[in-house]
Amino acid sequence: MPRFSPFQRRRLTAAAFFLVAALLPAPPALAAELPPAARQILAQADLPAGALAVVVAPADGGRPRLALRADAPVQPASTMKLVTTYAALDLLGPAATFRTELRATGPVEDGVLKGDLVLVGGGDPRLTAESLWSLFHSARARGIRRIAGDLVLDRSALAPPPHDPGAFDGEGLRPYNAGPDGLLVNFHALKLTLAPDPARQAVQAVLETPLAGLRVLSRLQLVAGPCGDWRELIQPSFGDNSDTLVLSGNYAAACGEQSLYLSPLPPERFSAAMARALWEESGGEIGGQVRDGALPPGSRPVAAIDSASVGELVRDINKFSNNVMARQLFLLLGRNTTTAGNAPPAGPDQARERLQAWLAARGLAGEGIVVDNGSGLSRSETVTALGLARLLQSAWASPVMPELLASLPVAGVDGTLKRRFQNSPARGRARLKTGSLDNVRALAGFVPDRSGRWWVVVAIAQHARARQALPALDAVVDWVAGGRP
Repeated sequence: MPRFSPFQRRRLTAAAFFLVAALLPAPPALAAELPPAARQILAQADLPAGALAVVVAPADGGRPRLALRADAPVQPASTMKLVTTYAALDLLGPAATFRTELRATGPVEDGVLKGDLVLVGGGDPRLTAESLWSLFHSARARGIRRIAGDLVLDRSALAPPPHDPGAFDGEGLRPYNAGPDGLLVNFHALKLTLAPDPARQAVQAVLETPLAGLRVLSRLQLVAGPCGDWRELIQPSFGDNSDTLVLSGNYAAACGEQSLYLSPLPPERFSAAMARALWEESGGEIGGQVRDGALPPGSRPVAAIDSASVGELVRDINKFSNNVMARQLFLLLGRNTTTAGNAPPAGPDQARERLQAWLAARGLAGEGIVVDNGSGLSRSETVTALGLARLLQSAWASPVMPELLASLPVAGVDGTLKRRFQNSPARGRARLKTGSLDNVRALAGFVPDRSGRWWVVVAIAQHARARQALPALDAVVDWVAGGRP
């Protein structure tokens, strides 16, 4: 075997390196132009390519394959929920829950609680009427028939900022504009069933949600013609007093029965009305009143109920783009415990501070992610397409990746994507979070190509006519799913 000098060995090593490098496939070139189908859609809509910010990158890391306006700050709409839900899964853990408790301030004698019964919120983002009824039933099963004092509602687990539900878009009665609360009950939303009554040429409105002291008066006119966007033809308002919700406008007989969800009451009144109704429905009596208040020292536990796990909660948030749940979970990031009554209130400042520290720990501090309330229902929240793509690459490498992936709508199958991508190679395969504001349409998530390799896709249109750019966003997903970027 020939012997080589150190110099010759270095030359041979270098030659071998360049030979191997020449035989390896070249990395894909960075594209700065949209796929042809997306360009054609934009041209037909007379929209500039600059209306879009797009990044396509390997999910398992590496540089983007496609990058267009990747560093431009844009409004993410509800794709911001990816930041909130990934952070919650990582910081709190997929199995974490939030506890709602009942505590008594006095003894129980012959079925009578000689004191107050305190309902202590733990910030549960999905505390439904059914869950609260179950909690009250547990108290009744433990011998409390009558509360001699008050039913006290302690909502101090969270300290949300002042919230005007109509400030964002003037739709203050729409449930998506409800604000977070330490005792968020039933998303602060009531359900009405609208039923045509042709015999009376009227529309019946049935209040399905138990709310003590609220009456519903239907002044809806039954009309002929197609159903159309029936919600836009209904004007809810309060009559001469705040105890009567009046529905005015037209309702087409062709609509049949429909469910209408509204959030017409302030959080304090809504929770009090529901708590009274459910306590009485469970067979309980109240000697005093239902009021807000803090848990006094020396109380004793009566019953408790835990929320769904964070893994389940993020599924509801992302599949159905639930804004109030996202805002609630964001605030919970700033809380030091998931147990009711055992931590100081958490507000937006604590949540943002913890989220920023988490982003820094994940190497994402300089990626242009600016968080306001964590839901995307804000004009202050911004991201860059590249920053959001890198966050998704981080999530792909994280232990909580399976939970985050399972929480996203499946193209053409469920959630907010149920009716999209029906004739697309992405159908049943891509998992994407949607986003929609007046001037924004967004998609972000994970898309497998035909070879089975997964890609991160972020596509955000911000333009006065962003709605017309929606097919171009879908075309980017089709380009990834239908080939090998």
